[in-house]
Amino acid sequence: MDIQNRIENDVLIITIDGRLDASSAPVAEGEINQALEGEQNRLLFDLSGLEYLSSGGLRVILGAAKEIRRREGKVVLAALKEYVYEIFEVSGFTAMIPIKKTIEEGLQEVSS
Repeated sequence: MDIQNRIENDVLIITIDGRLDASSAPVAEGEINQALEGEQNRLLFDLSGLEYLSSGGLRVILGAAKEIRRREGKVVLAALKEYVYEIFEVSGFTAMIPIKKTIEEGLQEVSS
């Protein structure tokens, strides 16, 4: 698993590549929490390189989404592979977190 983050147009973009599973979830949670240490309240998860997602990984993403909502901000997931999208759909998270097909659509959503 590899996690990168950057700020673009005042939006924190967190890119997760590889596998987000039980063994990598604690590391991912720490890196994401560190990225959220500032006052940022707009977050986009770029999941275009995410190959696998477990329930532990879902918990990490949901935790970040809850933190952004606590700050009265917006969070969006973007560019999910079909398998990863299905996990969000089955878990019911698609009703809680907007999902966009592309990074550009995600940036538009979170910036509006």
